[in-house]
Amino acid sequence: MIEKFNGIFYLIIFIIHFVGFGAYAYQMIIGNQKFRAKFEIDETAATIMRMAGAIFFGSFLMALYIMFIRPNGVEGTWAFFNLIFVQNICVLLVNTYSLKIDKTGVKNDSNEAIIAPLVFTILSAVLIFGLSDKIYI
Repeated sequence: MIEKFNGIFYLIIFIIHFVGFGAYAYQMIIGNQKFRAKFEIDETAATIMRMAGAIFFGSFLMALYIMFIRPNGVEGTWAFFNLIFVQNICVLLVNTYSLKIDKTGVKNDSNEAIIAPLVFTILSAVLIFGLSDKIYI
């Protein structure tokens, strides 16, 4: 498995990135009430939050497939990695705008909504760079 990821470093980055996605999927789908309370979000947002969580969950499932089931591992998976990067950077930009510029409906000024997608964006960029010889086959 380590060889499929160009060594232990990129395997660990992959695991950290997608465990993070899994954690957010869990919080937004199953732990929705606690997550809403943490950020002072009204209960009427539960359905749309679960929808966003489902997107995280789908990416998490795809990562599990690539890691454990797909015979060639990450080979030829450029579309998946690039989509994840684009999603991460879009979330970062939208959340930064929402929290720092627009501020409509912002009750909790926690920077987690900016820091988490920033970390995910950096991790996904590192993965694309480090796995480019495999994913762009």
